[in-house]
Amino acid sequence: MRGEAPRSIVEKIWRAHAMADAGGGETLLHLDRVFLHERTGPALLSALAAAGRRPAIRAQVLALVDHAVETTPGRVARAAANPFVKGLREGTGAAGIALVDLDDPRQGIVHVVTPEQGFVLPGMTVVCPDSHTGTVGGLGALAWGIGSTEGEHAVATQSLVRAWPGQARIDCHGRLPEGVTAKDLALALLARFGAEGGGGRAIEYAGEAVRALGVEGRLTLCNLAVEFGAWTGIVAPDDTTFRWIAGRPEAPAARAFDEAVAHWRTLASDEGAAWDAVMDFDASGVAPMLTWGTSPAQAIAVDGRVPDPSGLAGAARAAAERALAYMDLVPGAPIEGTPIDAAFIGSCTNSRLPDLRDAAAILRGRRVAPGVKAIVVPGSSTVKRDAEAEGLDRVFREAGFEWRESGCSLCFFAGIDSFGGARRVVTSTNRNFEGRQGPGVRSHLASPATVAASAVAGCLADPRKAVR
Repeated sequence: MRGEAPRSIVEKIWRAHAMADAGGGETLLHLDRVFLHERTGPALLSALAAAGRRPAIRAQVLALVDHAVETTPGRVARAAANPFVKGLREGTGAAGIALVDLDDPRQGIVHVVTPEQGFVLPGMTVVCPDSHTGTVGGLGALAWGIGSTEGEHAVATQSLVRAWPGQARIDCHGRLPEGVTAKDLALALLARFGAEGGGGRAIEYAGEAVRALGVEGRLTLCNLAVEFGAWTGIVAPDDTTFRWIAGRPEAPAARAFDEAVAHWRTLASDEGAAWDAVMDFDASGVAPMLTWGTSPAQAIAVDGRVPDPSGLAGAARAAAERALAYMDLVPGAPIEGTPIDAAFIGSCTNSRLPDLRDAAAILRGRRVAPGVKAIVVPGSSTVKRDAEAEGLDRVFREAGFEWRESGCSLCFFAGIDSFGGARRVVTSTNRNFEGRQGPGVRSHLASPATVAASAVAGCLADPRKAVR
């Protein structure tokens, strides 16, 4: 509208969904989608039923089974004994909410399934009781994780009260070098700006390097926004986005799709939009990254050396020393060549088809090193079928990887899937906290390609060397 101040994509979506001024700087926002999973969904739905409340708009709520489930063969028959699965089945049945169960051909991780099926579209507001809900910001949606109590309100009213989070933009200039991925970019940003770099704001990822990413890479980038200390992450939709969405089962079709695209094009941030912070980053110098500590921000290039905490002070030094002690690493030592016990490819960060293709390209014609336990868990049953249609499952199996059913699996330790006795793991997941992947497990975050190269080498390895 003429005369209006320039606005960012976040401001545009926020404004379009504002229902009322809630006072105290807060706004009542309409929610387009509410997603649930079996880890938190059963208690949420039980509390809602006990209060005598039902979903405001059932069609806008979707539940999925993904977190606390096995990924080994025969899991569907065993699921009846899983209290989380049982609770979600009962709760969704009573509330009349659609459930993507284990035997559903769409089953998988909520942050993988919902965009690939077209349940999430640009410009939507999306919530889920899961901290990585912002992943779908890669499509241009405004999405954030919530608590269970907020989840009850969201299901019952299709709305939530939120304070304006503030906004920042990260301009990623240049192009990522060959063999460097969105995961490497995300870890490089964390290493450069820190785990609090996002300042609790909504972060728009922009610049040539981001525009050059496919949708799956953008989803990876936004997945790690919460690790960056942001409220959420978002990438403005463009032709890459629209091509990716076209033909998705729940996406608009024919004339409705054209009309939707015309609206989605208006979501780009206006020139002159006001930002609380703008961060510039040269993406052309990013290398494959690995974490050395117990924070995703404790990351270095694969050809770098473990930092020496003696140059730090106070709490920063104490945190680095504790991380090095837990990870059993020596300051000044090269990170490349550190022996590993296991390799894991999966999670809502890096389990989509392009991720599996990247890893398979490294593994083709090679074998996992003796003594390394290697596991790959596709992010959805759709990804699994598509990978099998391309023969990627054979590449993984012939290399020595276990090929599993879809789910969250060992992104976090729930006592269901396990690395066994393995203690040092290279992983494509998003968190490397103490014990995140099992008691005493030391996790090195990396891209799927780096995980694959390391599995073959039996130590942390540079994927660029594996393709020479």
